Amino acid sequence: MSSSLVEIGPVFPSRYYLQGRPYGRFRRFPQSGFEDSGTSEVTYSQKEGTLRDEADVVVVGGGPAGIAAALAARQKGFTVTVVDYACPPIDKTCGEGLMPDSLAALQKLGVEIDPLQTSRFRGIRFLGSDVSVEADFPSGAGFGIRRTTLHRAMVDQADDAGVTMLWGTRVTGISAGKVELGARQIRCRWIIGADGEKSYVRRWAGLDARRVEERRFAYRRHYRVGLWTEYMELHWGTACQIYVTPVGPEQVCVALISRDPHLRIDDALPQFPELARRLRCASHATVEQGGISSSRKLRAVYRDHVALIGDASGSVDAITGEGLCLAFRQALSLAAALEAGSLADYDVEHRRINRRPALMAHLLLMLANRAGLRRRALAAMASRPDLFGNLLATHVGTLPLMYCLATGIALGYQMLMV
Repeated sequence: MSSSLVEIGPVFPSRYYLQGRPYGRFRRFPQSGFEDSGTSEVTYSQKEGTLRDEADVVVVGGGPAGIAAALAARQKGFTVTVVDYACPPIDKTCGEGLMPDSLAALQKLGVEIDPLQTSRFRGIRFLGSDVSVEADFPSGAGFGIRRTTLHRAMVDQADDAGVTMLWGTRVTGISAGKVELGARQIRCRWIIGADGEKSYVRRWAGLDARRVEERRFAYRRHYRVGLWTEYMELHWGTACQIYVTPVGPEQVCVALISRDPHLRIDDALPQFPELARRLRCASHATVEQGGISSSRKLRAVYRDHVALIGDASGSVDAITGEGLCLAFRQALSLAAALEAGSLADYDVEHRRINRRPALMAHLLLMLANRAGLRRRALAAMASRPDLFGNLLATHVGTLPLMYCLATGIALGYQMLMV
């Protein structure tokens, strides 16, 4: 049975492979995975490529984390192959906002984003309990960008960098120095697991032991509507939060996070009358898509020749908006460790990179879980916007973590005064 095809617009480069065959310059690719016994209807170019059966590094998972790892490894001179059963552009439920620190890490990976495909926002605004407080980023700006647009840009850069990419290809196992693709194998020195929250590589490598795990549920939909704010907005509800991120001149991403797997965006909007009013007449640009937001800390992120990155290596709650930034920074650190020949260095650096987002996630989840504390904190920050500004500066890494402690003490005092 043949797969359905979808027009994607941009022409992808030629160093791509689909189930081991050249995945050349074309405009159409499968919307879902191929059946093993089926025949693809993908249009191939006449240009044939050579599929290597060895590489210095094999990355299992071709989402943003995996492509970031591949780009960083190529910058160190390694030959890299990326393998994923999905086909680009790969989508995932997320808030689609990149903070200034995310953009800085992305630029270090050599990825440049077309400003015409993004929407700029100057800072963060909290809204809840009839209170609104906002702060600008201390330097730079954030950008809202569709996840698929970001992935296309990263994949294009990986192709330019000489990364070999195997799409529509299932990884069936790993062993010392080998990644198994059914009957075929790729020999390698290093294996990077970038295959997400339910990572097979993590399980195969015996790295599933975890210290902490907590789950929430996220749903996302895009609306066609004129922009009303220069900020990414976080709306605080009774038992949920809604992110609103501008992702285009006439489009916003609305993402709901809660502990209730059955709560949908339309069900939650009545808690946010002003937001509901703005979206009432807006048409839907996409269907509602769901996902899981996990807080997970692993005991280790490497074993022998295998390392984990992105959600496969643990994660912080999506309320921080820092998932992609973590992956980009981890990729740069991992590449340095590969160059040094010591994944133990990466394990140490991974913990350091995750420390700040984990702390901020803990603070934000305290506000999410305690209504009385949230009301007083929002009121205190509204009366002292500089405190919110300091927290935001700490969140994006402009101020060191010790400022978070000092700001927390000042915020606690202000909460007693309001």
